[in-house]
Amino acid sequence: MSAENTPELAVVTGAGSGIGRAIALGLAARGAKVVAADLNLAGAEGTARHDPRHLIAMEVDIADRTRVDALRDRVHAEVGMPTILVNAAGWDRMSPFLEADTAFAQKVVAINYLGPVNMCSAFLPGMVEANRGRVVNIASDAGRVGSSGETIYAGAKGGVIALTKSLAREMARHTITVNCVCPGPTDTPLFHAMSEKLQAALEKAIPFKRVARPEEVAAAVLFFASPEASYITGQVLSVSGGLTMAG
Repeated sequence: MSAENTPELAVVTGAGSGIGRAIALGLAARGAKVVAADLNLAGAEGTARHDPRHLIAMEVDIADRTRVDALRDRVHAEVGMPTILVNAAGWDRMSPFLEADTAFAQKVVAINYLGPVNMCSAFLPGMVEANRGRVVNIASDAGRVGSSGETIYAGAKGGVIALTKSLAREMARHTITVNCVCPGPTDTPLFHAMSEKLQAALEKAIPFKRVARPEEVAAAVLFFASPEASYITGQVLSVSGGLTMAG
């Protein structure tokens, strides 16, 4: 079967809930075979139950390169060679910078920055061999404009933005695009972990007066992963309801 007639195979991290789940379901709805990967295997299995024909749940700790390599090997053996990689997994906890200890800082960087590094290192060689692919990294508007109480997280996400642009330059010769989506406040478990006062303040600050739905962030990812975006690479797209408008 030709590449044109073969369904795309995608790997989506953080697919057990929130934005990652919406991305996995969106890709599946478009006919892709999707590995819904998450540290929370039960969450990933919950995602897969929405569309068992197109979704398969697998466990991964993106901060652990050994476990990332094990995921890659399992995907290659059981499903095939992915041509779409979406790095949607992330983690944070609101905390003033001067109250953050070393263990917290290391965890934030390990998940939010080194996690995408590990996933790209593991899965890009297969895309290079195929001479095609799409990588979409989920960063954050915190990484574009900063965010009080999320300084280490913002730094890690800023690193993801720089990683995206640099990888895009290196991968262009292999017909692989690398782009980045930066959500603003979104209706996810991370948002609901904030205080109600902070949630209300964020909603008030957004021109649309509401936070994003995960599906609205997923729509930007689906575009970058589509054939229509074949000539777009190294780009950073904010999905924030107008909360941030910096270039």
